[in-house]
Formats: sequence, structure tokens, C-alpha cells
Amino acid sequence: MVILLVIVALVVIFVMYGVSIYNRLVKFRTMVQEAFSSMDVMMKKRHDLIPNLVATVQGYATHERATLDSVTRARTQAVNATTVEEKQAAEKNLGQAMVNLNAVAEQYPDLKANKNFMQLQGQLSDLESDIEKSRRYYNGTVRENNILVDTFPSNFIANMYKFVKSPFFELESPAERAVPEVKF
Repeated sequence: MVILLVIVALVVIFVMYGVSIYNRLVKFRTMVQEAFSSMDVMMKKRHDLIPNLVATVQGYATHERATLDSVTRARTQAVNATTVEEKQAAEKNLGQAMVNLNAVAEQYPDLKANKNFMQLQGQLSDLESDIEKSRRYYNGTVRENNILVDTFPSNFIANMYKFVKSPFFELESPAERAVPEVKF
């Protein structure tokens, strides 16, 4: 009888431990989704700001149509991207297009002195900082999730319930890792 109680107690402890691991896996999966959503909101704010910036530049740089069109196309790609991988590629293209737009803006001293342009530039700079923080938070939650999915004994529960590792939001080259310098 005592042996039966010990076995039942061990089974209950084992089941409770499994439930605890499962709940942690659910928690981290949800945190990864929430972090991605927060990062996506920040990038959407930037995507919403870009048309205003393009319109302001357009008033001064009417013959720079190709650059303005490339920014608009890159923004559309970024807005339509859904997966982490698609967003990484789209944000890379958008960053390059914004560098080109900044180069165009450098050629127009009146534009650099424009109050609306300066205000938009300040908002863009603040958003870039917020996006960087959001990416850092996202990658931190991905790290914690991936560790839990990979480590013993939680990897048994993760495999049983098909929990998978999440992709990091990474930039491909060292130049892309630097916060873009926005100066007008």
C-alpha cells in the first residue's frame, strides 16, 4: 500500500512538472508573438511616416522621381511582409531606399530648413530608436523561447506538443546593424 502511494505521488509530481513545462512553453511562445507584434507596430508607424517625408521631399526635388519611387516601392514591400524573414528583407530594402532619399535631401538646402521636414526627420529618428528597442526585446524573447525548446527535459514536452524555435530578427551585414544616420 505504501509503495502504491509512493508511485502515485511520483506520477502526480511528474505530471505536474510536465504541466509546468508546457505552461512555460506556451508563455514564451505568446511572448514571442507579442514582441513581434510590438516590433511590427513600430515599423508600421515608420511606414506611415514615410509617405509624408516623401511628399515633403517631392515638393523640392521633383526631378528625383526614381529615388522617390524606390522609397515608395520599398515601403509597400515592408507593409505587405508578413513573416520574420520577409520583414527582414523588406526592411533591408527600405533602409537602403531611405539612405538614397537622405542623399537627395542633402542636395537641397531649402528642404533641410523646412519646418515640416525637420519635424518628420525628428519623428523618424525617434521611431528608429523605438524599432531598435523592439527588435532587441523580440530577440530576447526568442532567445528564451528557443532555450526552453532546446534544453533538457523541456525539449521532450516541446517535441511532443510541436513547439518550435522562433527565428531571430537579424540584419545581414554589419553596415545594416548600425542605426541609420538621418541627417538633413
